[in-house]
Amino acid sequence: MTFMKFSAVLPLCCAMLCSLMLISPAQAQQGQPNIVFILADDLGYGDVQPLNPQSKIATPNFNRLAKEGMTFTDAHSPSAVCTPTRYATLTGRYCWRSSLKRGVLNGYGRPLIEADRPTVASHLQTAGYRTACVGKWHLGLGFVKKGDAYDWSAPLTYSPVDAGFEYSYVIPASLDFPPYVYIDGHRITEVPDRTQPAQKFPAFLRKGELGADFSIVDSLDHLTDKATTYIKQQQDAEQPFFLYFPLTAPHKPVMPHPRFEGKSGLGPYGDFVMQVDSVVGRVLDALDESDLANETVVMVTSDNGSYMYRETDAGQPAHVKDPSQQAYYQGDHTANGPWRGTKADIWEGGHRVPFFARWPGKIAAGSTCDQPICHVDLFATAGTLAKKSLPSATVAAPDSFSLTPLFMGQNAKFKRAAVINHSAAGMFAVRSGPWKLVVGNGSGGREKPSGRAFTPPWELYNLEADPTEAKNVYHDHPQVAAELLQQLMLMFANERSR
Repeated sequence: MTFMKFSAVLPLCCAMLCSLMLISPAQAQQGQPNIVFILADDLGYGDVQPLNPQSKIATPNFNRLAKEGMTFTDAHSPSAVCTPTRYATLTGRYCWRSSLKRGVLNGYGRPLIEADRPTVASHLQTAGYRTACVGKWHLGLGFVKKGDAYDWSAPLTYSPVDAGFEYSYVIPASLDFPPYVYIDGHRITEVPDRTQPAQKFPAFLRKGELGADFSIVDSLDHLTDKATTYIKQQQDAEQPFFLYFPLTAPHKPVMPHPRFEGKSGLGPYGDFVMQVDSVVGRVLDALDESDLANETVVMVTSDNGSYMYRETDAGQPAHVKDPSQQAYYQGDHTANGPWRGTKADIWEGGHRVPFFARWPGKIAAGSTCDQPICHVDLFATAGTLAKKSLPSATVAAPDSFSLTPLFMGQNAKFKRAAVINHSAAGMFAVRSGPWKLVVGNGSGGREKPSGRAFTPPWELYNLEADPTEAKNVYHDHPQVAAELLQQLMLMFANERSR
């Protein structure tokens, strides 16, 4: 065969080889894996068996992730509550740099991500990725008003499509916030024709508009159907894809589907965790059925710790015997594992969360990483995986560091600034190595004392020696505290940590 003839058939041969290897030509050429990022809502560190072997809640799919990939034991959400974690995850920028300094948005909130702010999705689009968001948004939307009322038939002026997602199918916020509607692109799928009455815990709901096609108890299944369908549609695609799949559970309302009721033996919350585990399994199965598993990096984590309190007195009411109680007796279950505090708190229980990463053939099966990481690192990680350099840190992802060296077991090559955590009430903590400085005098959230930010006495913990934050050693190590505070002040002044 002449060189000219060989050159003519070479592309065809490459395409055939890629097909046989179950890799699209575009991916084979660029070496870009698909990326799936699943963000559970209020799933605690102790809710999953790989991180809490004593847990009685069956989590076979989290167990599978741990067996087939890497388990991170020191992963943190950027905030101890929903909205700010989502902002930081998608923008690579801590949310306390934005206009939201504390708390969360409600279902009617205006867009929080700045119009000119790059996101993981928009960055991956420039690298040739298809991008999709399915699930709970909670970053503000562009609902249209007509007079004093909302015009539910009008297209939204802003949705995830405007943040870099080619395909978007979402609910506005947490599942306890109205309006209870699905939004496909810029359109509400069915306008509200009913009012959802308020309900108390565990089926906690706020009163508000309910879409004609919306069922609270079926919503997680419905969103999972959309996400898995999207994955299956990518089987023969020429482009790699990024799927951001933020779940609605086990956040309140604690309303597991009837097929899970009573399955855990630990009340509605335990049943709901089992449903979250099944959702993870459905995503993994969709990748398997589409022959995409080997070319896909899957990351699964939670947006903050669990809201379930720890009850130390066996004689007090708790969730197993009384589902209306938002607490577990510690002999039954520890939703936040060994960590102090709950969702919203600056203590570890507020933001130390499950985190698993799987990439067959690349991430060592059954491996563990104990390096401190943060969800704000998704942006830089995705950029590395996509082989797309990040713009200047003053433009994009100013606080994001790539996790890919850790994925490859090259811990010595992983360099990041101190991890900054933030509580619901705006309290800061600085984490570097084993040391953690709490720049305030309490939880900054739900546990008592809640305290006040920047108000002494501050707290310093050595998490290696004292993982449960039982002993404040601030006065024993003033130099360590001063160095950590200086790192925080530099990040404030420079408006970046990368």
